[in-house]
Amino acid sequence: MLIREYTESDLARLTQIHSVQGFDYAFPDLENPLFVSKLVLQDTDGQLAMAAFAHLTCEIYLLADPKSGTPRSRYANLLALHQVARQDLHRRGLEDAHAWLPPRIANRFGKRLLELGWARDDSWTPYSIRF
Repeated sequence: MLIREYTESDLARLTQIHSVQGFDYAFPDLENPLFVSKLVLQDTDGQLAMAAFAHLTCEIYLLADPKSGTPRSRYANLLALHQVARQDLHRRGLEDAHAWLPPRIANRFGKRLLELGWARDDSWTPYSIRF
């Protein structure tokens, strides 16, 4: 077994592996600079058997004083901050952002996020790791 950096010559085999897996997502654009780690694993016969690609994404934290202003003014502030933050992240080259909501606000605040164009994706089960 050998683990090494991805090279363009690996692309055909990796697209084949991706196709055989049958998952419902497009093969990633490995030229995208947001892929910060691209590793492939060759088996003992020297054939590509696996790959791990790490793509930068963004986790959003919102701090909002629940006693500041009226509910209407807080929502107006959220709309303004959301728009500027979205533009800022896009300008910095990010392609997506994620928010994890505490269960006690997930239903009500989740509806607000949906109104702002966010999507709830329950089709994949999220996992995380800390280093």
